[in-house]
Amino acid sequence: MSQLSDFHRERIRTVLKASILMPVITIRHPGDAVPLCQALFAGGIRVMEITLRTEYGAEAIKNVREALPEAWVGAGTVTCLAQYREAEAAGAQFIVTPGVTEALLEFSLTSEAPLLPGISTASELMLGYCLGYREFKFFPAEVIGGVSALNAFDGPFPDATFCPTGGIRRHTARDYLALNNVQTVGGSWLTPEEIVAKKDWAEITNIAAGSLSELS
Repeated sequence: MSQLSDFHRERIRTVLKASILMPVITIRHPGDAVPLCQALFAGGIRVMEITLRTEYGAEAIKNVREALPEAWVGAGTVTCLAQYREAEAAGAQFIVTPGVTEALLEFSLTSEAPLLPGISTASELMLGYCLGYREFKFFPAEVIGGVSALNAFDGPFPDATFCPTGGIRRHTARDYLALNNVQTVGGSWLTPEEIVAKKDWAEITNIAAGSLSELS
């Protein structure tokens, strides 16, 4: 059985270590992508997960990669191989999925962009574990047990590391970051829809900087 390469695993480790916070970004207006991500970067955020939840996701990844070469820019909400390929073609440096399938896990073993697979159960984790994956997205975190669930995973999977995402807020992120098996936390509170709609990029920078200062 093929196994995840050292290159792929080290790349994901590097991404997770680059920032304790990973904003989950959904682009609803294509012109927002670059100034929004520049505002986050100005606030200290070095990793961006731009989701493919809208038709503008792939274009946003391409544009942000060009505008912010110093940042890590990945694709989120990737649910099938076609989207995986689309994200890679756009220049995504890593891929994040909300769940796992054998096809996605196996495709990633030889892909250019490494995968942070999403899991919510021990069985899903074991699918990836058997192929050499040790870094996972834990989603939707708050719905599936949150901090208590991740504490429970630490027993049977002591070398697994997680990026919990889903329902986490600025005031609850600290509880996750205090866990031994959490490297970074994903969240949409860094990009509130009402602030993005007003194009108040200075406030986005303030939210990012304030969150990092509070949680570091």
